[in-house]
Amino acid sequence: MDLGIRGKKGIVCAGSKGLGRGCAEALAAAGVDLVLNARGAEALEKTAAQIAETFGVSVTPVAADIATEEGRTMVLDAAGDVDILVNNAGGPPPGVWSDWDREDFIAALDANMLSPIAMMKATLPGMIDRRFGRVVNITSVSVRAPIPQLGLSNSARAGLTGYVAGTARQVAANNVTINNLLPGIHATDRADALDAAVVARDGVTLDEARAARQATIPAHRYGTPEEFGQACAFLCSIHAGFIVGQNILIDGGAANLTV
Repeated sequence: MDLGIRGKKGIVCAGSKGLGRGCAEALAAAGVDLVLNARGAEALEKTAAQIAETFGVSVTPVAADIATEEGRTMVLDAAGDVDILVNNAGGPPPGVWSDWDREDFIAALDANMLSPIAMMKATLPGMIDRRFGRVVNITSVSVRAPIPQLGLSNSARAGLTGYVAGTARQVAANNVTINNLLPGIHATDRADALDAAVVARDGVTLDEARAARQATIPAHRYGTPEEFGQACAFLCSIHAGFIVGQNILIDGGAANLTV
């Protein structure tokens, strides 16, 4: 399928690996020129070069912390006018309710709620003027089915979800859409960290921890960044203009929800 976005420009945050890279590769395959952001310069430069060579698009790497005002300014200055924004950031650490103080919640809000909101506020006006824009926020299945040990993530991402619910409906008449992708467990560094926490807590092997988690997923496997990226690219396409303010689960059927 031709997604109709060849020649558009997009920002992908936290795009050097994992789900962000999956989204960047799918958009590049559709002909989108990219500004690719991540904190680690070495991995970012390598990923940007590989994507540019593979798909023949322009990829500008910007090593910066998107959770800071300085980092966002660097990314936005490098990008200029953009048609597509993929907000993404690593989640806060797992724990229990007694582990977290105010500073922990502030850090989670900065990374997983306030930063994507700031990026939207910076890019939406231009999208509205040009009457085309696509924003995809990578959040978490936890906003639909909160995960007990991810209280920081549950809180921050739920706040972002509430903001998107209103904002998406305010800009949709301008052919600007905002939607959220809610990943379950995918084969990324985040899954490795969560499985490692189970190893430390329960004294099992890493293979045992993964097998136990996979057994809870009806698909009996972890998702891949590639298939996640394809879903993101479709939401960014000309064919997705009637999908507005939605929270789309990509979790292998793990969350058995009726609404």
